[in-house]
Amino acid sequence: MLSYIEISKENLLANFAMMKSLVGENVKMICVVKANAYGHGQNEVTKILEDVTDYFQVDDLQELKLLRQTSQKPALVLGYVAKNELEDAMKLDAILAVYDEQQIVFLNELAKKMNKKVVVHVKIDAYLGRQGVMKEDCEKIAKLLFGFENIVVDGIYSHFANIEDTSDFSHAQKQITAFSEAVEVFQKNGFVNLKTHMSASSGIMAWEKNAGTSNLVRPGISLYGMWPSDDLKNKLETGNFHLKPVLRWVTHVAQVKIVPENYSIGYGLTHVTKKITKIAVVPQGYSDGYDRGLSNVGEVLIGGKRCQILGRVAMNMFVVDVSALDAVGIEDEVVLLGSQGTQEITAEEIAQKIDTINYEITTRISPLLTRIVV
Repeated sequence: MLSYIEISKENLLANFAMMKSLVGENVKMICVVKANAYGHGQNEVTKILEDVTDYFQVDDLQELKLLRQTSQKPALVLGYVAKNELEDAMKLDAILAVYDEQQIVFLNELAKKMNKKVVVHVKIDAYLGRQGVMKEDCEKIAKLLFGFENIVVDGIYSHFANIEDTSDFSHAQKQITAFSEAVEVFQKNGFVNLKTHMSASSGIMAWEKNAGTSNLVRPGISLYGMWPSDDLKNKLETGNFHLKPVLRWVTHVAQVKIVPENYSIGYGLTHVTKKITKIAVVPQGYSDGYDRGLSNVGEVLIGGKRCQILGRVAMNMFVVDVSALDAVGIEDEVVLLGSQGTQEITAEEIAQKIDTINYEITTRISPLLTRIVV
């Protein structure tokens, strides 16, 4: 196999244990495996986490169907589910997000026709400005839900906007207050013993470990060994608390050759050699999720050394400078992301080069690449 993704079972379980240690035994874990488990491979990841997590979280019906191939654990579907997909979602025992009056009425009627009770968690828009019930509408939605016999309100949740910025907690506190007030409204309208959750990885690190009151948390990025921010990494990373990268992106050299001085490399003539150069062709490209923005600036690992990309990253291949390598040949291992020998290329490093975030780097890796658990 020429190109594939390695997934470390040991590191994934170690990261789960690290995050669990921040919240204690009484708080349940919802492992977030949406977006193909942040690019790591949904089924591969869920099989590893099946015995330790309490819940899984996915975004839509297709991800839920995939999840049910490997797990029957309680599953939260927190994205939008189309009306014509709700019946299938309910048959697969989805815990659905609700946040809209029309949606709730339709869901209750459908559940009644199916002679089924559907379990839901109410999403509160606590100053995030996305999906969710506005603060001023909580009373109306609570009364509406309380009157529907076919909807079981199991939980209520929200999402932080910028809690990973530890220099200013003011907006996070505003959100915590708004969410707490929403929970009180639902409690006053007859909903008791509700499960509550607000924190993804950053919230767990910045709030739950000290003062959080939720009985569920939703670790995502941290499970995969990536930090939500440098602020949190600098504050938490110690000898006892650290996260380990789970993913290693591997391919192999497709060709090695010598090109002369003043020779153009790749589309657009964006690199012209200044001297005789030994190059290697790497058979990955932007169709595989390796960003075109890494043209002329990205690096890969070959023989334990960093090799710079020359010219444009194309759809299926790119070229690197291997002049510094004494011996390099066809099918030698190339690491695009991860470690080789003493060197490592991180998602954070790649993200910085193309001005994005670490988990966009992994999430965009093509699902067509085979995931291998090691």
